[in-house]
Amino acid sequence: MSISLPDSGIAAVLDKEELRETVAGILDVESADVADDAHFMEDLEVDSLMALEVVVVLEKKYGVKFAEAELRHVISLQQAHDLLVQKLPAS
Repeated sequence: MSISLPDSGIAAVLDKEELRETVAGILDVESADVADDAHFMEDLEVDSLMALEVVVVLEKKYGVKFAEAELRHVISLQQAHDLLVQKLPAS
């Protein structure tokens, strides 16, 4: 599986649907399965290696770094979105 990463800079506004598509692609599930409040591990059966892959792709795609302590609290798409919004520079 390959995820294409944009060559351009970080978008000023984080599109949740684009994030949903990205996460769904990494997890090899339908984007409809990645509901805002779907628990990554319990609902989507994400294991630690899949979680690491999600983190690496999101860090590269959005040009951010996540601290391990921050990631412990990210268990759904909504929480991932909220963390990315905090990390992305305001334009």
